[in-house]
Amino acid sequence: MTKHTGDKPFMCGECGYRTTDVSYLTIHMRKHTGEKPFRCDHCDYSAAQKSNLDQHMVRHTGLTKGKPCSTAQKGTLDRHMTEDDGEKPFKCGECGYRTVRKSSLVTHMKRHAGVKPYKCDQCDYSALEKHRLDQHMSRHTGEKPYMCGECGYRTAYQSDLNIHMRTHTGAKPYKCDQCDYSVTDKGYLKQHVVTHAP
Repeated sequence: MTKHTGDKPFMCGECGYRTTDVSYLTIHMRKHTGEKPFRCDHCDYSAAQKSNLDQHMVRHTGLTKGKPCSTAQKGTLDRHMTEDDGEKPFKCGECGYRTVRKSSLVTHMKRHAGVKPYKCDQCDYSALEKHRLDQHMSRHTGEKPYMCGECGYRTAYQSDLNIHMRTHTGAKPYKCDQCDYSVTDKGYLKQHVVTHAP
């Protein structure tokens, strides 16, 4: 029904992207997490979406769904070449932070300037980005817009939903560099690392 009403209950806590379907949000979140589950059999390329892998396969097969390779999307290949080569041409002059996208650098620079244009009208909280203010407002309203499509778990924060989703996928991306311990949440890894301290 959300497609008919225009309601987009699933929102990205990183950039404010909204969607009608949790599966679209899952795909979108890969832009932030860097997860690329679709892997090429012929080289070390991997992609966040199957359609991007299909386009990449043109390099090996010369065909895009039965058409000559000239129909492949050059923009996708250019992005793939830049991101996979690790090239980050946009650099912060203050701290050395580097990024693939100019828009990310612009946002980063505002942090150095202390710019927080989004103000809460119920307390003294202010934020650099609108989606951060939207998240904060849930403290006042009690709203929990992020919902797990697997079990119905709801939360006010996208980051909490991301961590929760790992209980379904079994993903444990935070790994100890001193033993084989791995965990779903960065905070738990920090607690664990203390056990190795002398």
